[in-house]
Amino acid sequence: MTTPRLFCFGLGYSARRLARYLMAEGWQVVATVRNERGVEELEGLGIKAFAFDRDHPLENLETILKGTTHVLSSVPPDGAGDTVLDLHGKTIADLADTFKWIGYLSTTGVYGNRGGDMVREGDALAPTSRRARLRVEAESRWLGLNAHIFRIAGIYGPGRGVLEDVRRGRAKRIDKPDQLFSRIHVDDLGQVVAASMANPQAGAIYNVCDDEPAPPIQVVTYACELLGVSPPPVRSFDDAKKDMSPMALTFWADNKRVDNSRIKEDLGVRLRYPDYRQGLRACLADLD
Repeated sequence: MTTPRLFCFGLGYSARRLARYLMAEGWQVVATVRNERGVEELEGLGIKAFAFDRDHPLENLETILKGTTHVLSSVPPDGAGDTVLDLHGKTIADLADTFKWIGYLSTTGVYGNRGGDMVREGDALAPTSRRARLRVEAESRWLGLNAHIFRIAGIYGPGRGVLEDVRRGRAKRIDKPDQLFSRIHVDDLGQVVAASMANPQAGAIYNVCDDEPAPPIQVVTYACELLGVSPPPVRSFDDAKKDMSPMALTFWADNKRVDNSRIKEDLGVRLRYPDYRQGLRACLADLD
């Protein structure tokens, strides 16, 4: 039986957790990172790695991809578009029929602002920022390769998210009435992607989030309770936005609930952390 082999463009926080799981299941993983330091780090973990960015395309990609069964891109667009497809789209397209599965990690930001209403995979896209518009364009290009698209909510997990913000003193409690954000624990994201790999449905689109969208102020308060620290003071959104970066403002501009039925019905996923409380408790246990 052929050993499954994942080639991942961009082995960041989320894709690395997925890679660890797959390797424990006997997979081979090959990946790109941004620099030679990252290459050395990954190869120390048993992952063959290549430095890659827009200024440093991969040499002999066709040879590198030999034996690959699954291809995943977690590289977000830069200001010029999707770097992976701009530099290597033709090679990937030429080899697409040899892969069992192609995947692209996107974002729920492509839906834009829905005033708190529910969004589903078949809904029209209405991005409100240039970054989200570039995501829509990238999705379209990956769908042209029959890729599986994962529209992911805010990712958190061990070492990343609100617990870290509280521990480092950078958490803020911002009150914006009726504002909701969806989230997903990194290991639930990994199991969704792995479930799709086990059940390919070329061109499928999946919303990836937990069951409970929640106001950010509520999540920060709970994280402070878990860590046994006093929560930061509450600030109104109108006051807090004066200090926000343009990127932060784009996150707060969108308000929606995200339907996650498809990952359960089509992929049989049962979330380990169906709400932020269970997820944060697990992160705290990992920290301890």
